[in-house]
Amino acid sequence: MYNLYQDSKFSEACDVGLKEISKNYKNEDYISLYAFSCLKADYIDRLNLPIIKLKHSAEARSNASYFSIILMQKKLLYHSLVDGYNLTSFNFPSTNHILSKIFDLYSEVKKHDANTPYIFQDKNDKLLKYKLYLLKDKGLSKIIIEEIYNNKIIKKHKYW
Repeated sequence: MYNLYQDSKFSEACDVGLKEISKNYKNEDYISLYAFSCLKADYIDRLNLPIIKLKHSAEARSNASYFSIILMQKKLLYHSLVDGYNLTSFNFPSTNHILSKIFDLYSEVKKHDANTPYIFQDKNDKLLKYKLYLLKDKGLSKIIIEEIYNNKIIKKHKYW
């Protein structure tokens, strides 16, 4: 898993970590590496177990808090986009993760329309924009975040 993570093969590292987590459920370094792999692979829902398990050291608790914030922001953003839940009155901690950036920008919008894509300008880079929209599916709708640099899509994130 470590070698896959080092090679930026986050999806594969997350899958390997998931298969071996029962053998390493007391190893907080292993669980943290698994969780960061899943986070970088956009497998946000796989953070549940690490959030619960990371509790025995200060670093582990810090990691669990970090993962909790991102998972909560994803769930609230989904709730708002799908159900029209208003987020403007909340003030939550934030992180440097793409979901946190989008959550913060989206929370500042006064009026929401789930049928209209949102375009947000990055606060630190004038060439970087984010497009947020809901992809409606027969089953579960998905949150789509496109990172657009100089008018070209450089990365697409999909969450449900």
